[in-house]
Amino acid sequence: MKFGQQLRESLFPDWKFYYVDYSGLKRFLYERTDKGYTADDESEFVKLLDSELEKVNNFQQTKSSEMKRRIEYCEKQVDLITQNPAPEDAKREQLDIIEREIDAVIGEVYELAKFTRLNFTAFMKIVKKHDKNAPFVLKPMFAEQLNSRPFFKENFDELLLELSRLYNIVRNGGVDVDGSKDPQSGNGQNFVRQTTKYWVHPDNVMELKLYILKYLPVLIYRTKGATKPPNPAITSIYFDNDKLDLYQGRLEKSEGAEAIRLRWYGDMDSTEIFVERKTHHEDWTGEKSVKERFSIKEKYVNDYLSGEYTLDSKIERLREEGKKSEQDLHDMETLSREVLESVKTKHLEPVVRSFYNRTAFQIPGDARVRISLDTELTMVREDSFDGKPRAGNNWRRTDIGVDYPFSQLPEQDVCRFPYAILEVKLQTQSGVEPPQWVLDLIDSHLVEAVPKFSKFIHGTSVLLEDRVDVLPFWFSQMDRDIRKPATKGIGISRANSPRGSFVGMDNAGRHRGGRTNSATPSQSSLQYQNDIEVIVESEPGEHSSQNEGTVTQYSHAYGGEPSEETALLGRRNYQNSSESWLQKINPFAKPDSQRERQPGRVTFTTRDDQPNKRIAVPVRVEPKVFFANERTFLSWLNFAIVLGSLALGLLNFGDSTGKIAGAAFTVIAMFVMIYALMLFQWRADRIRRRESGPYDDRVGPTILVVVLISAVVLNFYLKIVAS
Repeated sequence: MKFGQQLRESLFPDWKFYYVDYSGLKRFLYERTDKGYTADDESEFVKLLDSELEKVNNFQQTKSSEMKRRIEYCEKQVDLITQNPAPEDAKREQLDIIEREIDAVIGEVYELAKFTRLNFTAFMKIVKKHDKNAPFVLKPMFAEQLNSRPFFKENFDELLLELSRLYNIVRNGGVDVDGSKDPQSGNGQNFVRQTTKYWVHPDNVMELKLYILKYLPVLIYRTKGATKPPNPAITSIYFDNDKLDLYQGRLEKSEGAEAIRLRWYGDMDSTEIFVERKTHHEDWTGEKSVKERFSIKEKYVNDYLSGEYTLDSKIERLREEGKKSEQDLHDMETLSREVLESVKTKHLEPVVRSFYNRTAFQIPGDARVRISLDTELTMVREDSFDGKPRAGNNWRRTDIGVDYPFSQLPEQDVCRFPYAILEVKLQTQSGVEPPQWVLDLIDSHLVEAVPKFSKFIHGTSVLLEDRVDVLPFWFSQMDRDIRKPATKGIGISRANSPRGSFVGMDNAGRHRGGRTNSATPSQSSLQYQNDIEVIVESEPGEHSSQNEGTVTQYSHAYGGEPSEETALLGRRNYQNSSESWLQKINPFAKPDSQRERQPGRVTFTTRDDQPNKRIAVPVRVEPKVFFANERTFLSWLNFAIVLGSLALGLLNFGDSTGKIAGAAFTVIAMFVMIYALMLFQWRADRIRRRESGPYDDRVGPTILVVVLISAVVLNFYLKIVAS
């Protein structure tokens, strides 16, 4: 779709006179360039462009101020309602009126965000067309004009936080539940979650946030004494060696595969660093994949990685203060020792950095539904494999901070992921369905399911593609535009109301005056066995220094301008795919819209310019496969026992001829048992390594049959000769 058509179809009719006149500017350019573009034409075009910019900027500022005033009005009304000693029914009715006003504000915030995005894109495109067709360069000068009228820099997250707080109050019948409360409080330490990940196109991010906001408040982690929301940035440094053994293990989901990273929250001046280790376990082992971590001061990280610093003094201090149990302290000491041992024995070093800003949604004190949205995801090289000491002797490079989009870096060192990452975590209980709004969301046009997506795997495979042989399965869908036709009844629309309405969000999904009716989902409706997450010690609260000394464990689920006709592709081109692999392994897929597929490891070659690359699709080995192998082994043993019993009878009660036959059958029985054991071990090893086959042995059974026939013929011959 051409951008001009997209603009006409996407604009909000009530505001149509305030959008940039993209068609008029484009028509002016083409008409004047056909006749010979002059300096007077350039002067006139610049005036027209400046006039359009002024119009858009003034309207955006006016509407933004209006939104803030309406939100302030709602806040005052809520305060009056909660302070008024009126009957509960009357309060509820007044809160309903406020809620409808908030819905209207949400509708306008969504339209304003879209207005900003469309107009900014229109300006960029028209300037690009100008520089391409006219004999003058306008881009540098227009960049200064944009900075003087920065309508595109509006921070809608501030409005989002205010709307979230208002919705939270209305949702709880006028009670302001503390949004910084530990989200796991009130729940037991052990529970099971299901986790799935999705891509979200930038065009849908604001709509998605506002949709979720209707049901879940924004979760804010605040440290004691903090007066403003913390920086939402999360940065991780992933470790690996020059052979990328950890990448390969995590990609292929090998038993015991590790991922080791150092993570911090907020700015570069954060003094608390979390050392984390993820360990993958297959279902057949009976263990859960686990994540463990402990905190360390930033100034000790280099000494810790070199083995010069241990946690002994910290553990002793925590023991004296009585903040942690002996088991917690033992786990911390063990984890720190094992991580350091892995770094030393596997020759691990910093390889990839991931950066993103996280928005978390959750009802405080209720962990049944938790949603996080990671935006501005960027992966950066940290390694020195090519001889460039990016980090030097430090554990992380110091030439960058959390200043997205990291424009100071060379393009070969950075990968800006084109989509946001949505992660949905649902606490499960058998026989209870998940909230309907969650099911509607994950089946809507707003998201594209990508089970097992990994920032570490993606960053490594893109930035170090010359060192990897196998690529993650989601590469097959990177060339597709993940935008879809709008799902009826889902999202935000103002088509039927001049003041705005929220479509697909009625009050049936929650209790009036109570919290979201987020009943825990059943394992049957949202089953994806590899995404089960068992919390041993709660993860949230991790921004706070109160987590000092905590070892947390839980199972882990696993500049050109882009064309309007294609998806954003980041730094590399990916293989086209007519059908998404994702649709075959989406755990939330509806049976009538997506086929079910047992997760499995499948590899296939990519296009011609990557002849030696394979794409790995995660494969889940069912426990019944191992049981089938064991049954085959027991069948062979049963045959060997029968044959051995026959041989024993001939040896004990037979004549000289029978004893010869008994000896022969004894040798054959022993051969069968040894062969069965070797075959069992061989097959089990291939199953664990997810080999594609073959699993049959044509030589062994053939030799066994020949030997048995020979023994029977020998016994028959000796008996005939003896008689």
